[in-house]
Amino acid sequence: MSEIDTPSNPEPVRLSELEEAALFFHKNPRPGKLEIQATKPLGNQRDLALAYSPGVAAPCLAIAANPATAYDYTGRGNLVAVISNGTAVLGLGNIGPLAAKPVMEGKAVLFKKFAGIDVFDIEIDAMEVDLIVDTVAALEPTFGGINLEDIKAPECFEVERRLRERMNIPVFHDDQHGTAIIVGAAILNGLELAGKSIAHAKIVTSGAGAAALACLNILVSLGARRENIWVTDIEGVVYEGRTTLMDPLKATYAQETDKRRLAEVIDGADVFLGLSAGGVLKADMVARMAPQPLVMALANPAPEIMPEEARAVRPDAMICTGRSDFPNQVNNVLCFPYIFRGALDVGATTIDENMKLAAVRAIAALAREEPSDVAARAYGGVTHTFGPNYLIPSPFDQRLILRIAPAVARAAMEAGVATRPITDFDAYMDRLNRFVFRSGLVMKPVTAAAKQSKVKARIIYSDGEDERVLRAAQVMLEEQVGLPILIGRPQVIDNRLERYGLRIRQGTDFSVIDPNSDPRFKDYVDLYFSKVGRKGVSPEAAKTIVRTNATVIGALAVERGDADALICGIDGRFERHRRNVLDVIGVESIDTDFSTVSLLINSRGAWFLTDTYCTDTPSPVEIAEATILAANHIRRFGLVPKAALLSASNFGTRDIASAKRMREALAIIRQRAPDLEVDGEMHGDSALSPDIRERVMPTSFLSGEANLLVFPSLDSANIALNLIKSMTEALHVGPILLGAAKPAHILTPSVTSRGVVNMSTLAAVEALARKR
Repeated sequence: MSEIDTPSNPEPVRLSELEEAALFFHKNPRPGKLEIQATKPLGNQRDLALAYSPGVAAPCLAIAANPATAYDYTGRGNLVAVISNGTAVLGLGNIGPLAAKPVMEGKAVLFKKFAGIDVFDIEIDAMEVDLIVDTVAALEPTFGGINLEDIKAPECFEVERRLRERMNIPVFHDDQHGTAIIVGAAILNGLELAGKSIAHAKIVTSGAGAAALACLNILVSLGARRENIWVTDIEGVVYEGRTTLMDPLKATYAQETDKRRLAEVIDGADVFLGLSAGGVLKADMVARMAPQPLVMALANPAPEIMPEEARAVRPDAMICTGRSDFPNQVNNVLCFPYIFRGALDVGATTIDENMKLAAVRAIAALAREEPSDVAARAYGGVTHTFGPNYLIPSPFDQRLILRIAPAVARAAMEAGVATRPITDFDAYMDRLNRFVFRSGLVMKPVTAAAKQSKVKARIIYSDGEDERVLRAAQVMLEEQVGLPILIGRPQVIDNRLERYGLRIRQGTDFSVIDPNSDPRFKDYVDLYFSKVGRKGVSPEAAKTIVRTNATVIGALAVERGDADALICGIDGRFERHRRNVLDVIGVESIDTDFSTVSLLINSRGAWFLTDTYCTDTPSPVEIAEATILAANHIRRFGLVPKAALLSASNFGTRDIASAKRMREALAIIRQRAPDLEVDGEMHGDSALSPDIRERVMPTSFLSGEANLLVFPSLDSANIALNLIKSMTEALHVGPILLGAAKPAHILTPSVTSRGVVNMSTLAAVEALARKR
């Protein structure tokens, strides 16, 4: 525990472990959570002339002549302002604009992380409505949208209303509408599970601030009736004739009644909506609610009633909170990044009611789909399916952007508020998919080839009981890229499919090889013994290995023709799996051993690295063969391979052993693959920078930037792979095994289910190509 001094309290304040960690997090390695990065190169005088004077005059004049071209020549179309005066910071109250800055920086990070939207956080020292409106409105030329944040009620209503009237870009008060959209989705799904109609549901609220009134407004738009809505606040029931703490927006929901307290209006309520304070909803009140009540206790950090208290008196209750440690968390990050994504992508002039309702319905529908593996990991590996404990998706569900942004964009176009309508929604969805899975762009040609094939490759998985494999199997079937065969115990597979909420079923959608009872066991043993009998393996040992080693079983299935490609390696060491595959499937050419190529994808592009997993010190022939095989794989991605043979020597600057091997390999490659664009030996910067290469070797046979990086040893390749992965957060596809007689790939324990899908798709295309 540490201590800090505060200006208002000279006594040291003791910090919890979390608070101390948060301060360290915000301070190190550099203060704050944001930075600005250039999107254009500034490496020479010409770049500078284009970026600033005199070149910048051209886009300036173009925008002056046609303001719409600002979206073509500047970042405005992907730039949002997160603006606050710090008067109503969640859980902290009126702490002022400067103290609110960490929260606003955090909001900016969420925009970027979840939707790829750039943000400037702007904290304004403005408390009066007129000053707030004038300040924000003056910023319109800079931004494509405005996100108002943590401005207290009732001023926030007037601020947003006036800004929407004055500004020709979306203005969105997230505290109101973000919460309302998530609440709307949860209530739609909760009422559906209870078999109730929103038109007849009795809704009782505790709290009548900005968020609560926005929630009620959206529920009315969804079909709720005002006569069925009962509002309470710190003064009690909002009734006709009440004058204390009233305003026109609150008065809209005033009831003609003599009831004055929450306890008097809760009887028979289908929905309790709490946006007030902890503990205001008592257990006896919940007991008097309608059957299968929906309790939305959203106060933070202490909800209006703790879930365990509500369930103690009403086991049939469905409960949502604002906390991440309970199911059904109402978290605004579920919607605001994606609403802005859709609005920005069509150049919307506003975010209207139809766009908000489109987001509500998209979120509600997503909760009914099978949860993704990322969402499952976010919940500690426990997967929830649609039901009382899963009314709304996890904030970490990567499909949110794929459902909400297009729905909002379409609604904007239908409402006539889109200045740049989307003309090709397939291309738009493809772009969003590439954002979600950075492998999307590079994998697209491979996936398309697998989908277009009338015959589907049979992919066998040695780790058939693993959650990542089960999820990948469902995706493979949904995307129609292959037919899964799982090695594992049938009952375990069934149980895990049910636990993870997956709908595929063995015998119908995929087949299973049970190591304990498969009728082909004797044939598999005989085949295995024929492969390893002269390598010190006895017949009895062969039986044991085939019974217990799933990689051997999978390799035997491929070798026998029972499957077309093998995926293994999720559990265990790479080298053990390599030996199993080598023993059964063997190599394609007697001249070489296996090698691997790994694909790394980051925001700059995609690179293939070889050999990252197999050969310690490859010979020139092995380097050449690995390069040629890797180049063939790269062509499957629709890319033209450009190979650079890397070394500590830069075109002869050193005469070390590794450089000599690379020179000899280059000569072999040119003889065996004369059409391959390749050069070396060279430094890594020469491989990636045509300008550097031009200076040191103007007559290089390599043009542009190399995309195949060939290393002289396993050490150098593997070190580079893992350093690049860690330093650039690159996505790793692979390792892709090269040189096997039949398609087989050995993954690593860190692979995700999307990684399994990527490698399965590659294996399918490879298998189909070999068949042809």
